[in-house]
Amino acid sequence: MLLVATDLGAALTAVLLAAPGWGWALVLGVAMIGIRVAARLYRRRLWLSYYHDLPRSITSAAATFGLVAALAVVLGEHDSAIRAIGVTVGLFFLIGALPRAAVFQISRWARRRFGRGERTIVLGTGSLGVDLARSMLDMPEFGLLPTGFIDPSPPAHGTDLPLPLLTGTLDEAITAERTGVVVLAYTNATDAQIVDAAITAHSRGATILTVPRMWELYSDSADIERLRGYPLVRLATAPTERPSWWIKRGLDSLLAAIALVLLSPMLVAAAIAVVAESGRPILFRQDRVGLDGRIFPLLKLRSMRPVDEVESQTRWNIAGDPRIGPVGRVLRRTSIDELPQLWNILRGDMSLVGPRPERPGFVAEFSQVHDRYWARHRVPAGLTGLAQVNGLRGDTSIADRCRYDNYYIANWSLWLDLKIILLTTREVVRSGQH
Repeated sequence: MLLVATDLGAALTAVLLAAPGWGWALVLGVAMIGIRVAARLYRRRLWLSYYHDLPRSITSAAATFGLVAALAVVLGEHDSAIRAIGVTVGLFFLIGALPRAAVFQISRWARRRFGRGERTIVLGTGSLGVDLARSMLDMPEFGLLPTGFIDPSPPAHGTDLPLPLLTGTLDEAITAERTGVVVLAYTNATDAQIVDAAITAHSRGATILTVPRMWELYSDSADIERLRGYPLVRLATAPTERPSWWIKRGLDSLLAAIALVLLSPMLVAAAIAVVAESGRPILFRQDRVGLDGRIFPLLKLRSMRPVDEVESQTRWNIAGDPRIGPVGRVLRRTSIDELPQLWNILRGDMSLVGPRPERPGFVAEFSQVHDRYWARHRVPAGLTGLAQVNGLRGDTSIADRCRYDNYYIANWSLWLDLKIILLTTREVVRSGQH
């Protein structure tokens, strides 16, 4: 935040000195800050170095001038306006240089003097993990405060650990140690163990830094930190920890409320049809597993005659069941039976987009059989999902669904949600035409 405040002050000063006009001042301010955001100049980092960021900062300034000057040319502005744009960008870069370097210097000093760093667990007690832990202790200016090791394999006999070996699972240790960062430095672990550890840390909201295999060949980038020459790849934070997730939640509530209002005539007509075909109840409630394994009652319009609770929770698929009448078949084919889940979304049980929720019994069964099925519950369940728009509905491969769902979580963005909603709309329209 200090870097953002520094650049905002530099932008305001540059605009006042160069006087490009208030219209262009606004455009320049948005472009200067926006391009620096896109260039990852405000990212979290271990290595606080002005010179390390200098090439990226120069490139951002050049891109800002090129973009805004091109806009000025298109709009037919005079050379004087383009010169003013150039002067503003140049002043912004020069004015912000010293305060930015000072922010880095003060931050490094504060980390050393006051121990301002994030509590860190190191996974791995081999030479790599031990060396990294000692580096963190010797160089607190990198902002990592190691609290202990975790390793499924006992350390080699005679290994001198600079920190205690923590007991219990990683999940338990993150909570007990109030951990903000997990460093993956296994030397003998399998790929599956490393991935499972990363997903666990991810689901607990911890920052994940991992030493890549063949780390000697890695060059610097915005996602790679350096600790005494070791490259540490910073993995993306959990979707639920990002500011854009709150936008998703707000849009979920807004769109679900609007959809319930607009679709209320259809829901009333469907409810009347259900009663006419097979009586009450209109809604069908079924326990499903959502975010962090929490169970919630999922709502549907009933598409067949009532069944007992045991069948509801244990029968996998009712396609072709003779109890499904004409109304039920239409509701299922057009997915109208799923519309009451808009209320689940409004309540916060679900999201518009996410992994489809499953019943507790099947979650327990699939988690034993399919790799990382449990990891789907890192985000709320969805009315539709990436697996469903790729044809994985009904009696289809659970392994494929799991793979798509975990891909969705790892690559989540607001754009991916919009894409899935558009694809879902296309599929619903197509099904209604048959």
